[in-house]
Amino acid sequence: MSKPIEFLHEAQIEMTEAALFYDAQVRGLGTTFLDTIERGLREIQSHPTRWPTIGRNIRRLRIGRFPYGILYRETSAAIIIVAIMHLHRRPGYWQNRL
Repeated sequence: MSKPIEFLHEAQIEMTEAALFYDAQVRGLGTTFLDTIERGLREIQSHPTRWPTIGRNIRRLRIGRFPYGILYRETSAAIIIVAIMHLHRRPGYWQNRL
């Protein structure tokens, strides 16, 4: 059985703000962004050790089409989403969340 996904509050905000930004650019693009994130989360649940570690037991899945990555940590009980990170801005900003 796969582990549940849990979001840090900051990661949830990042995901929502990005979706709102994309929807303001092109109607429906925010939904496409969220669908892409959802596919990534399913992949992470299915294969949590598949993506590279980028430090401090954090792994990153780069999502397609959008310049974002899902940063996560696997624990014995869950997969914790640490950040929905724009890949071209402030690369280490999320580290204080740990």
